[in-house]
Amino acid sequence: MATESANPITMVVQPHVAQPIAAQGERPEKFSGNDFKRWHQKMLFYLTTLNLARFLSEEVSVVSEGETDTQKRAAIDAWGHGDFLCRNYILNGLSDTLYNVYSSATTARALWESLEKKYKIEDAGLKKFIVGKFLDFKMVDSKTVMNQVQEFQMILHDLHAEGMKLSESFQVAAMIEKLPPLWKDLKNYLKHKLKEMGLEDLIVRLRIEEDNRLSEMKSGKLQIEAKENLME
Repeated sequence: MATESANPITMVVQPHVAQPIAAQGERPEKFSGNDFKRWHQKMLFYLTTLNLARFLSEEVSVVSEGETDTQKRAAIDAWGHGDFLCRNYILNGLSDTLYNVYSSATTARALWESLEKKYKIEDAGLKKFIVGKFLDFKMVDSKTVMNQVQEFQMILHDLHAEGMKLSESFQVAAMIEKLPPLWKDLKNYLKHKLKEMGLEDLIVRLRIEEDNRLSEMKSGKLQIEAKENLME
């Protein structure tokens, strides 16, 4: 008679064994097509807490030839029960629109692989898009520098969210390089500055510089208006 450790049936989740219930806060929000990587990781963790993650990669359970028909049927039924739970937890983690698209998947593994095939490819395309935005971004003189600094910070945030980490010194150098044409003198000064500057320090420096420039412009405008009034 086969020992318990060698019996494949013992690897199957038995239908009568209650599944551990994960805390409600661990359930991922519904996936609607955006930020698949984050949802994928949260759903995988959630299924792991329910002891169902193995159904994402397992085929139908195989039983030993020496087992009786009753034992084989029990093993198959147990596997089917666990797969059913896993599949429906995933489906219930999708928006209504995506639920309708993927509800025809017959197993949890098929459903999981279909989602990965579609959205991992799209994530790869998103990475290329964000990198393109980073490379193409250039500040212009027609907008305030601080608004453009915020735009650039959002691009940096998106890069980091996609797993493309940039050192702070690289971020500082990139931001200096992308300053607008009228800031050429300050740009050259900052590029040749011997003391290394942090990103927050650079942003403070740029804010002060822009405030000074705006003040000078207002002062110059007031002087011109005063001269015009005197001439009148």
